[in-house]
Amino acid sequence: MSMEEATAAAFAERQLVVGANASRRALNGDEKAAVLLLALGPDVGRPILEELDEEEVRVLSRAMVRLGPITPDMLDDLLVEFVTNISANGTIAGNTETTQRLLLSFLPSDRVDAIMEEIRGPAGRTMWEKLSNVQEDVLASYLKNEYPQTIAVVLSKIAPDHAGRVLTALPEELAMDVVARMLALEPVQKEILEKIEATLRSEFMATLSHAKRRDSHELMADIFNAFDRQTETRFLTALEDSDREAAERIKALMFTFEDLTRLPASSIQTLLQKIDKKELALALKGASETVKDLFFSNMSVRAGKLLRDDMEAMGPVRLKDVDEAQGRMVAAAKDMAARGEIIITKAKGDEEMIL
Repeated sequence: MSMEEATAAAFAERQLVVGANASRRALNGDEKAAVLLLALGPDVGRPILEELDEEEVRVLSRAMVRLGPITPDMLDDLLVEFVTNISANGTIAGNTETTQRLLLSFLPSDRVDAIMEEIRGPAGRTMWEKLSNVQEDVLASYLKNEYPQTIAVVLSKIAPDHAGRVLTALPEELAMDVVARMLALEPVQKEILEKIEATLRSEFMATLSHAKRRDSHELMADIFNAFDRQTETRFLTALEDSDREAAERIKALMFTFEDLTRLPASSIQTLLQKIDKKELALALKGASETVKDLFFSNMSVRAGKLLRDDMEAMGPVRLKDVDEAQGRMVAAAKDMAARGEIIITKAKGDEEMIL
């Protein structure tokens, strides 16, 4: 069987052909990649898909589902375009520029920028500068499996503020051991330091690009949290119309009832003045003891006793009702912030709420 016949057979098998009379249409980058993978078939397409990350596979899968009619003429045009682009250069060079150009053909530019940034690795000229730009929880996750003395050396070489955040992310017992060793740390021999650098370069930095990226919904939740109430509602309403599942995930990750515990006492008291006591009792019914204690500590003894009595009198309540009550309290807090009565700020460091 000739190459043309094999290609046509694979094409027909995947039901991309829907009739000779179907009209041609332009394909975007995602659709072109999807058509090529379908035409290549599972034996050839599988190794390609295995090289893509989960989000890229998801993008291509969505494109495949939405392809619609693909005629033989459209496939011919696509194959000619593909072969022409490959052969026009004479040779194929794998480097940063060609990789970025290929990704841009079927992925949004912001996704490509994120991927290329991960491939290039953290910014910095030296190993220690690069480590100072690695997210603290990622670095702590790697270091917690190392000897405390090695961790002490590494933390002594990176930026002090970053070392502090990494130390905080380590298990408490290990962190205290590392602190003790850093206090007694003597100058490290050059050979030992070079060995640590080499290990970090080969075992950590080389695999950093494979580390789990932050979920895009978490990022959008932080962005939505920064919106005022009106803007947040406008964006969420529009997103619900186009992608309800994504909208629900973002709302679930946004400012939560537990986050109210980071408000200072004065703001908690201001909030308590605005909330219906029955609503508060229902919201606290399913809250942790820490959250309950915080609210009760900002009430008078008498008010606290009355609220506890109300909670006990409710008996069993549905989780759905508790979630809704907590959601209304969060909405009330954000409305108050919109009116300037309180200011809700989630800082990157200790995420302290400020008034």
